Amino acid sequence: MFLAFLLLILWPIAELYVIVRVAEAIGVILTIVLLIAAWPLGSWAMRSVGRAVWRRFNAAIAEGRPPGREVLDGALVLLGGGLLIVPGFISDALGLLLLFPLTRAPIQALLVRNFQHGLVVRAGGFGRGSGGAQRGDDVEGTASEVDPPQIRP
Repeated sequence: MFLAFLLLILWPIAELYVIVRVAEAIGVILTIVLLIAAWPLGSWAMRSVGRAVWRRFNAAIAEGRPPGREVLDGALVLLGGGLLIVPGFISDALGLLLLFPLTRAPIQALLVRNFQHGLVVRAGGFGRGSGGAQRGDDVEGTASEVDPPQIRP
């Protein structure tokens, strides 16, 4: 929680610092033009790259395989486009990293590895000491069907 609060405070300060340094280097007018130009670029990127991700998502569904990678791709593209829309050069750089497939792939692999290790393993009950499948629960052998009650008119 403290880290998120610290990030919320430090991010705008870092963005302002970079904007001032860029304005000193290339001029105020060109800096403002660059900041404004990133907004339509982010909107366009979310649409065009998002369409490609949506096609891959539909292809995965049609093939009958889980679309987990495609969903994560779509989320990263949305995040990248959103970061381009937010004014600032740091957010623009991060947004561009998330939009290009070559740089999005390592980020995606890192997220998948962290999710599998930290979230899915614990939530699924397959981690050390968590019980889950290690307790020997037998859902199949103890379940029974019950007919729903009939309502008379």
